[in-house]
Amino acid sequence: MLRVTGLEVSYGSIRAVQGIDFDVREGEIVTLIGANGAGKTSTLHALSGLIPSTGSVELEIDGNRHNLRGIAPDLRVGLGLVQVPEGRRVFGNLSVRDNLLLGAYRRKDDLTKDLENVFRLFPRLKERLNQRSSTLSGGEQQMLAIGRALMSRPRILLLDEPSMGLAPLLVREIFRIIQAINAEGVTILLVEQNAHMALKIAQRAFVLETGKIALSGPADELARSETVKRAYLGG
Repeated sequence: MLRVTGLEVSYGSIRAVQGIDFDVREGEIVTLIGANGAGKTSTLHALSGLIPSTGSVELEIDGNRHNLRGIAPDLRVGLGLVQVPEGRRVFGNLSVRDNLLLGAYRRKDDLTKDLENVFRLFPRLKERLNQRSSTLSGGEQQMLAIGRALMSRPRILLLDEPSMGLAPLLVREIFRIIQAINAEGVTILLVEQNAHMALKIAQRAFVLETGKIALSGPADELARSETVKRAYLGG
């Protein structure tokens, strides 16, 4: 569904992502893990078109292949590639309802079923529908950020550190919801520092180190790797 070839991202003389290749198949959960500064967020931003990059990014939807070179971020959303940013980035001065509606800004059709689906996944958002999003807890803001992305009907969802700053109980809930979204047909590329949880729910994984892919393979195999255990799982 997503094929990335020779992706490079530079900030001045610093090469944050150094010619990486990877793919995401339709229906999968694929995770990128690595330490801070490994290039994970830069990779997602490049895929979303938020920062300049070189290399090839191809998205295949319903048998139609799209080369994303030069395509604006909003048009990538229209194709079905949607990112949930690190740090939630909700619009704090707007209500929960308005944040959700902003997620559907490209759409002109009826949003009723999509709102109902978001409320089914996140009942607390329905309870706080008219509340300013700045007054929500961190976990509720993360739910809102994911719900807002779902309102655009993504085909592939890029999740950047969804568990960051959350209590362990909420982390488990967020990962459960990620699996539920995937079960409904949304392909997921997950960037996550909680390598244990990410490898637990993903089918495949790529380990980024200083802008390069150091390891890749089935997630369960990487979870058993002594190298990965020592570096990311506390083994």
